[in-house]
Amino acid sequence: MDDAAPRKGTVTQRAVEEIKAMIAEGRLEPGQRLPTERELAVRLGMSRSSTREAIRALTVMGVLDARHGSGIYVGTLEAGDLLETFGVVADLSRGPRLAELLQVRRILESAATALAAARITDERLAAVKAHLTAMHATDDPEEILAHDLAFHREIASAAGNATMAAILDGLSSRTFRARVRRGRQEQDAIARTRREHAAIHRALAARDPEAARAAAAAHVGGVEEWLRGGAGG
Repeated sequence: MDDAAPRKGTVTQRAVEEIKAMIAEGRLEPGQRLPTERELAVRLGMSRSSTREAIRALTVMGVLDARHGSGIYVGTLEAGDLLETFGVVADLSRGPRLAELLQVRRILESAATALAAARITDERLAAVKAHLTAMHATDDPEEILAHDLAFHREIASAAGNATMAAILDGLSSRTFRARVRRGRQEQDAIARTRREHAAIHRALAARDPEAARAAAAAHVGGVEEWLRGGAGG
């Protein structure tokens, strides 16, 4: 066997890149049906098996959408769909990797909150306030967590960057946040969460981007510091 011959994985990856290029260059548009497997293989200059594997991989990624009985279509290419697996990484990570993800979240959350302070509407600010009020009105950890997540989603949406909001949603997934919260119960996590969220809301209400950035950084940074101290397990 020729050692220079490309391995199947390499050929399949090339097919993946070629199909992605067709989408990026507008030769295939969101919602458009792909050519048949045979036609696409000819167009790519690759075998049908490599083309089939590439289609399967892109379907798993959310780039392509397999519709039973209809064919394969280019997906909507919305950030939330393409980044859906990102939340799984956050859910399954532990120890140093979990701390690294929190560092990423701190950086993005700070930027998103600062943008939101400059752009937030009165209506969305009222929604943020409603979730804060609900967090103070209950001692049920599940209810608090639900409003905690909604609080941050409203802010991320107010920042006006859908891709950033999708990444933050993955980093702030329910399982991820609940696991961190359980580990911090002895440190009065609920009371601390309420205080930190109130500080973020005050900065948003004041339309003060730098204060909002600092409040968000402090909010996530406390958990990050705790995990880096070896409590993340």
